[in-house]
Amino acid sequence: MKKKIPVLPMPLDKALKISKRFMGFGEFFSHMFPGLAFELEQSELDFEPREWISLGIFAFVFYFSLISVTLFSVFTAFKIDIFRTLLISFGSGFVLGTMGFLYVVFYPRLFVTRKTNAIEKNLPFALHHLLIEVRSGVPLFNALVSISESNYGLLSEEIKKAVDEISTGKSEIAALEMLARKNPSLYFRRVLWQIVNSLKSGADIGSTIKNIVDTLSEEQRIAIKQYGAQLNPLTLMYMIFAVIFPTLGITFILVISSFIGIGIDVRFILMGILGFLLMFQFMIIGLIKSKRPVGV
Repeated sequence: MKKKIPVLPMPLDKALKISKRFMGFGEFFSHMFPGLAFELEQSELDFEPREWISLGIFAFVFYFSLISVTLFSVFTAFKIDIFRTLLISFGSGFVLGTMGFLYVVFYPRLFVTRKTNAIEKNLPFALHHLLIEVRSGVPLFNALVSISESNYGLLSEEIKKAVDEISTGKSEIAALEMLARKNPSLYFRRVLWQIVNSLKSGADIGSTIKNIVDTLSEEQRIAIKQYGAQLNPLTLMYMIFAVIFPTLGITFILVISSFIGIGIDVRFILMGILGFLLMFQFMIIGLIKSKRPVGV
């Protein structure tokens, strides 16, 4: 197994041998994730859903046992109350074990998302490259070879799969259709299907690619405008919660406490506000990054 799942405590092939003991549970829980089979196919993980779920159950059992036993041993050594020891030990083990299980189950979806972003990031540049090659009179296969040998990251690797298939005797149409069926990127699939339709109908490939490039450029401009419009409310939210509320809040608390005559630990309040601001900053940064268009 070439792919490595970060949360698993051992290589994937060894973890798979142990997880076979949980295959029955994997069969039961696999019905709760109906899209898992498609995600496994697109992420090129050669597993059945029940096998993959059993890996997640193995991760749960491993981390539940490790965390529970470790915390139980530590708390027992410090002679902490047995009820609190059991509650914290098994509670922490259950939470971390569940996190490990969910990470394994949703790993194919995460992998597909990263793969899609990596492909779409370089797609406009690769299409311009392809357009220049085809308009210069270079055959489509040679243009695809040029892209597969260029520095377009994962996109070049995907194109190389089609190039290898064509080199073994498969037609350009069949190779591109195969690539379109297995690729998770909607934009990339749409580009491939349009090229395939042009090849089938005998239309000019250069004109087809030019239309695709123009369409993608227009969609990218629209996405940038939408992204800018989404930043306005986020900026307003940041100003309110990160600037106005902390400043006015401290002033309001100090004024009220002076009227009521209650002593307030200012350091405690400042530490609380600082912690809130740190979490809020990370949340805002995460929102901005998540809404940013691919390739911008």
